[in-house]
Amino acid sequence: MPPQRISLKVLLPFQVFVEKSGVSRIVAEGREGSFGLLPHRLDCVAALAPGILTYETDADGEVFVAVDEGVLVKAGLDVLVSVRRAQSGTDLSQLRGAVERDFLTLDEHEKSVRSTLAKLESGLVSRMASLHNE
Repeated sequence: MPPQRISLKVLLPFQVFVEKSGVSRIVAEGREGSFGLLPHRLDCVAALAPGILTYETDADGEVFVAVDEGVLVKAGLDVLVSVRRAQSGTDLSQLRGAVERDFLTLDEHEKSVRSTLAKLESGLVSRMASLHNE
């Protein structure tokens, strides 16, 4: 009986980034640290942090994909990874740099924008309330 293999699909908002069958193992980075998935592991859902997703197939060997934050779902032998952005490459140090430069920096920028919008919204609400009380 041949060994069981995982079917992996990495989804971006508007396209399928990676679709591989015959995956023997997956390593991903969650908010609490990295974790591995083998075909016989129980089904699970995990929030992913920006980092490197690694998967291995007999044909390709070990493959690295830089992923932004997202969600990983394992159901049976199917693993779906849904992330905002992803990059593939062969040089692990370049991919790690891309995660730090592109994904983590952009998240800080997004936090700043959201904070500014929240301040604008609260100012607008307080002005509306003061107009209503007049």
